[in-house]
Amino acid sequence: MGSLIVVALLSYLLGSIPSSLWVGKVYKKIDLREHGSGNLGATNTFRILGWKAGLVVSLIDFLKGFVSAYYISRIAFEVGNIPTVFSGWETAMFIMIFAGLFAVLGHMYPLYAKFKGGKGVLTACGMLYAIEPISISLAFAIFLALLFSTRYVSLASMVSSASYPLFLLMLRYGFGMESIDGSLIVISSIIAITIIVKHRSNIERLMKGTESRISSFSPAKGRINEE
Repeated sequence: MGSLIVVALLSYLLGSIPSSLWVGKVYKKIDLREHGSGNLGATNTFRILGWKAGLVVSLIDFLKGFVSAYYISRIAFEVGNIPTVFSGWETAMFIMIFAGLFAVLGHMYPLYAKFKGGKGVLTACGMLYAIEPISISLAFAIFLALLFSTRYVSLASMVSSASYPLFLLMLRYGFGMESIDGSLIVISSIIAITIIVKHRSNIERLMKGTESRISSFSPAKGRINEE
């Protein structure tokens, strides 16, 4: 059990890195919590600081999930004494999911930013890419297609999140990829639901037609206080 506590703590601390907050202060000396939507995520970074800062934040947020799931999870095996948490689960996959989820938790509720973080999409994406890259790559293609066609990051995030477990089902039962464990499908579905719930305010704005689009990938001018 001690090894899982170490993995959870390190993953949470890594996930807590508020990349958009720090990039905002370095890049423009502003606190992104006071601009745009006030959300510490890649979307608000793109809107306020432009594509360069947004790309840096996106990469960092993705790596938080990937590093936690792919590397930090290995500490549990090196330390040993891994408890059997759920019978029937493949141990390596469970530890990777466990580590990744704590990174997502850290991103949503960061210790270094008064527990006010982002919505966890890219961090969850990094975790899932470490576990099964094919399905998450397909979901990312959906994300990009919707992003560039609608300019709604929130819509692209929700639809691509929901598509991921569907791609897992397709690969496992349609293409016979039995290496995809059923537990991953369950966990990814829970993650998708959580991400959609986290976007409930965006859903309301989408329905009202007031949701902000990314009009360009340049830094915001005169849009500093947009909602």
